[in-house]
Amino acid sequence: MSTLQEKPPVRFRVVEIASSVAGAACGRWFAALGHDVVKCEPSSGDPLRAREFTFTALNAGKSSVVLQPQTDCEQLAALLSSADILILDQGHAASADLSPDRLREGFPHLVAVSLTAFGLGSEYETGTGDSLLAEAYGGLATMIGEPDQRPLSLGGDQSAHAAAFVGFYGAMLGLRRREATGCGDFVEVAQSDVAAYIDWKSDVTYNHGDRVPVRTGSSRGGWRVIQAKNGWVGVIFLAHQWSSFVEVIGDPRLMEPCFADARQREERTEEWWSIVAEVIGRREASEVYTSAQRFGLPFGYAADAADLLSSEQLIRRGFVLPTERRRRDAPVVRLPVELPGMRDPYAPAPGLGEHGELPPCWTTASNSGDEPTRSVTGHSVESLIAPLNGLLVLDFGAITAGAATGRLLADYGATVIKIESHDRPDPFRRWVSPSGKGSRDGVESPVFSSNNVGKRGLCLDLKTERGRQIVHRLIRRADVLVENFRVGVTARMGIDYETVHQLNPDLVYLSLSSQGLNGPESSYSSYGSTLDLLSGLAAATGYAGGPPLWSSGDVNYPDQVVSLLGAALITHSVVTGQRGVHLDVSQREVVAWTLADQLAEYAWTGRTARPDGNRRPGSTPHDTYPAAGTNEWLAIACTTEAHRQGLAGLMHGLPLDAPEEWWRENQDTVDAHIANWTRLRFRDEAVAILQRAGVPAVPVSTAADRAEQPRYRERQLALRSPDWIKGFPMIMHGFEPPMPAAAPALGEDIQNWDDDAIEEFLDQLVLPGQSQRKDAESALLSI
Repeated sequence: MSTLQEKPPVRFRVVEIASSVAGAACGRWFAALGHDVVKCEPSSGDPLRAREFTFTALNAGKSSVVLQPQTDCEQLAALLSSADILILDQGHAASADLSPDRLREGFPHLVAVSLTAFGLGSEYETGTGDSLLAEAYGGLATMIGEPDQRPLSLGGDQSAHAAAFVGFYGAMLGLRRREATGCGDFVEVAQSDVAAYIDWKSDVTYNHGDRVPVRTGSSRGGWRVIQAKNGWVGVIFLAHQWSSFVEVIGDPRLMEPCFADARQREERTEEWWSIVAEVIGRREASEVYTSAQRFGLPFGYAADAADLLSSEQLIRRGFVLPTERRRRDAPVVRLPVELPGMRDPYAPAPGLGEHGELPPCWTTASNSGDEPTRSVTGHSVESLIAPLNGLLVLDFGAITAGAATGRLLADYGATVIKIESHDRPDPFRRWVSPSGKGSRDGVESPVFSSNNVGKRGLCLDLKTERGRQIVHRLIRRADVLVENFRVGVTARMGIDYETVHQLNPDLVYLSLSSQGLNGPESSYSSYGSTLDLLSGLAAATGYAGGPPLWSSGDVNYPDQVVSLLGAALITHSVVTGQRGVHLDVSQREVVAWTLADQLAEYAWTGRTARPDGNRRPGSTPHDTYPAAGTNEWLAIACTTEAHRQGLAGLMHGLPLDAPEEWWRENQDTVDAHIANWTRLRFRDEAVAILQRAGVPAVPVSTAADRAEQPRYRERQLALRSPDWIKGFPMIMHGFEPPMPAAAPALGEDIQNWDDDAIEEFLDQLVLPGQSQRKDAESALLSI
């Protein structure tokens, strides 16, 4: 829930010229949050209208006008002159001359967000905004699936939704900078970049172990997905929880002394896993899940659309909208957050062009704000001002979801103070990384740095009165607090929202809990793999006829996307003046929302999405194929007759003039033909031949490929500091984040200092709000 404000929040005007899932999803967030979004469509309509439930889920609450950017220049100029944000995707920038330079010259106040598959200037720039291609080229697909089978795309359009979250964040950063400079910005987001950013653990592993990480699947390893009597259960626990695990399983064979010893247990892994599979196979999936959660074990079950729409947890929280109020042209779930001024969750998607040339609420009055800041000898003050300059963030986040949110805020200028205690530091400091380093010998895990560079560290024991006094003094000065504890922990620490709001009514408070702060499952624990299952993502990911697949602990996809959205929502609240709000964000709901079209399809047709490898409706062939060499793969995604004709022209046995129905009905035969062709050629050679024939194809990259690709380094998706750490998920043309400072060591414990010493320390810790601008101006004047 959010604290209501007497003053209504700022509403922005957004123009959306996009026909991709990423562009539509980005615009949907603005529309649902109460902003005025005008969707520009050709006279034939957005191609997504052919996907009824996808179009409805991503376009509800928008206005629709028929506008051809290439020809309706005056109408477009009228819209952009009055707009704050422009969302555009593949092809529109070039065809309508909406390049960064053109927009900067004609509409200097505008914040433009470009959402493409591979980024502007890429050799694959003209490709479709397809999630499989983006996840393959970015390297994420290498990590999804079983190690002895083909790489997979995650279920749904995950790289598109993740890019939409980044675009949302980038737009808000651009607007925050505009407040200080009067200038807009051009924010470039590539789906493949975001996929690579999400797979940052693979970069760390490769850097530290010189081993190329690959998919580990969910049928082996320390955590596994096991078939229950009526579904699938994710068995997830840590070594110190073995006794609780044995009690949950309830089989006396697991009580043998040999299994109590971790070393012997590891040697006899398959023996005890076979016992677990036998026992769980006789039990209901939901019963195993709830039983394990009562013991504090973060088990999950593979929820599908039917499970999600009937979930008491999701219904109680209002995420699933009541059956009696649903309408087919509106979503069946709301956004995974509630804020003042949000649009009616039952608002429908617009009919084509139903709002004429301009929506009634739209005028041509400018919203551009101040005049652009002057330049001095080729430099400008605004280019040196970070978007979040002056924002003070208290970061209680741990592992990824919370800690990565703080990292994203620090990257773009916020002063972020990471608060831990010596007794209970961030578990990532001692986490066993995928490379096997940084745990048992006391060496800090290399995965810790990626989520915590650029922050300052402070150690406080909040179990003591003195510790609470100090943190309360910090809270009174802060702008934002981030936490991802289990429900109830913040109250015991004295930093719950109610306490914090009394101390600082203007502070924006973000809670990134597993399932939200209320509801029958709110106290349950989770890791990213748990959320893969509970969100419905695992049930939509996998091989045809096979079990559900999670993104694995080597990726933990839910943790990554939740942090992207968390940073965006914080910045949105700051920019729109929604101070004092409590952003109660359920990680389960965030990932489930990316499957909103599948939930709507089940609600209205009864059809449930099942794993089908990489095949997707409306695109065939659409899969990954083996190339010559060891574990070399490439991805192909054909969406048009021209794509398929190009493919048939290369491969004997495929018809040049067959209709789409033939390709769809003979997918197994087609895939066999393609695989026979690709496995005779090296990956990059095959991709080049396919591209020249007009067939959308990309290599399935690995962490080793990313380490060698100049483009990957130039776009700063990973940084050397001196080891590989996660980089930045987007390119802001008006601001480049500096190389972040090293991650903080466990901070100095100041609880024994006197009040004057603490006050002096806090004064040094907190940056004055305008210091960066003053320093920038001084630097420019001295040039």
